[in-house]
Amino acid sequence: MTNLQTLDEKARTVLRQNDKGHYTVPTHGLYPYQWNWDSAFAAVGFANYDIDRAWVELESLFAGQWDDGMVPHILFHQEDPGYFPGPDVWQGRGPIPSSGISQPPVAATLARRVFDKNPDVGRERLSPLYDRMVAWHRWFMDWRLDDGAVCIDHPWESGRDNAPDWDRGMGSIDPVGVGEYTRRDTTHVNSDMRPTRYDYDRYIWLVQRGARLGWQQSEIVKDIPFRVADPTMTFTLLRANRDLLALGALLGRDTSEIAGWIEILEAGAQSLWNPQRQHYDGRDVLSGSWADSLSNASFLCWYAGLDSEPMRRALREVLANVTYGIPSLDSRDTRFDGKRYWRGPVWGMMNMLAGLGMSEMGLPEGEVLRRSTAKLISEHGFAEYFDPRDGAPAGGQSFTWTAAVWLGWASPSAEAN
Repeated sequence: MTNLQTLDEKARTVLRQNDKGHYTVPTHGLYPYQWNWDSAFAAVGFANYDIDRAWVELESLFAGQWDDGMVPHILFHQEDPGYFPGPDVWQGRGPIPSSGISQPPVAATLARRVFDKNPDVGRERLSPLYDRMVAWHRWFMDWRLDDGAVCIDHPWESGRDNAPDWDRGMGSIDPVGVGEYTRRDTTHVNSDMRPTRYDYDRYIWLVQRGARLGWQQSEIVKDIPFRVADPTMTFTLLRANRDLLALGALLGRDTSEIAGWIEILEAGAQSLWNPQRQHYDGRDVLSGSWADSLSNASFLCWYAGLDSEPMRRALREVLANVTYGIPSLDSRDTRFDGKRYWRGPVWGMMNMLAGLGMSEMGLPEGEVLRRSTAKLISEHGFAEYFDPRDGAPAGGQSFTWTAAVWLGWASPSAEAN
C-alpha cells in the first residue's frame, strides 16, 4: 500500500471512528455531539466512498431545524456529561435538544459537492433538503443583517470562537450573575490551546441570556449586548446562496428570492471593508469600530465570488510569513498565538474553503494552498488545527473535518475523483 493509500484509509478510519450511525461527532471526548458545519464537511468526506452516508449526515443535521428556520450549531442526540454547556443550560426549543444559535451556513455549498458526486442519487435526496436550506438562509436574512452584512450574536455562532474580531464586543459585557460552572474542554485539551476563562464567562452569560428569553429573536435583538458583522458568516452565506440558486435551478424551483439575497449580500460585504487596513474585517455593530483583524475569514472573499487586488497583496504577505496555509490571524499581529484556537492556528477546513474560492477565480494560490494543506496533514496527522509556523498539531485529534478535507480536497486522489 502506498503512502497516499495509507493516508486515504486513515482518513476513512477517522470518519468511521467518529460515526454514530446517522451523524458524526467532531472527535470523541472534546466534542461528543453533532456540530453544524462539522457535519457538512463530514458529508463531503463520506461522499468519496459512501454517497448514501453522505446524504444521511446532511439529513440528520436538518432534522434538528427549528420552526423559525434556524439550524442549531449543536444537536444533543444523547446526553454526555463530558461536555459543558449541555442541553439543560441551552434550553433549545427545536425537535431535537439543541443549542440556541446557528453556525456558518456551508451546508448548501457542500451539499452541492456531494450532489455532483452522483447527481442521479443526489436529485432525489436533495429535493426535501432544499426547502429546509432556503428556510435556514431566510432566517439569516431576517434576523442577522446589518447594512447587508451577516452578524453574530454569540462568538460561538461564527465558528471562530475566540477570534480577536470579538474582543471589543466581549469587553463590553459584564458577566454578572453567571455563577459557578465547570469547563470540560480543558480536561481533554491543554488550556493553552483553548479560550480563556475571561472568554468563557462571557460565552456562558450570553447563553444564559438567550435561554432566559426563550431564544425568541424578536426579544434577543432588544438592547442586544453583543453583535458583530462577521466576514465568515457574510462570505459563507453569500456563497451558499449562489450554490442554492444553482441547485434550485436544477430542481426547477423558483429562485428569485435567493437572487435577491445575493444582491443584498454582495453590497453588504462591502460594509466589511476596512478602508484604513485595506482588507475585509470584523465590524462591531454596537460601537462601529473595526476589529483590525486580518484573519483566515478575510480570505473567504474569493469563495464568496468577490475579487480584490488589495486582498491579493495581503494574501501574498500573509502566506510569506508562515509555513502552512492561512493562519487564523496574521502572524505579524501582536495578538497572534500560534496554538490558541482562533488566534493564530491554521485550520484545514478554512484552507479548503479559501483555496476552492481562489482556484475558481483563477488565483494560483488556490493550488498552493491545497498542496500546503496536503503536506500539513500528511506530516502532522488529522488534528483539529495546527501551528502555522511548524505544523505542530493542536486541539482535538482524529478530527472529522480534517479527515474529510483530506478525502474531499487535499489528497492527491481527490483530484482524480
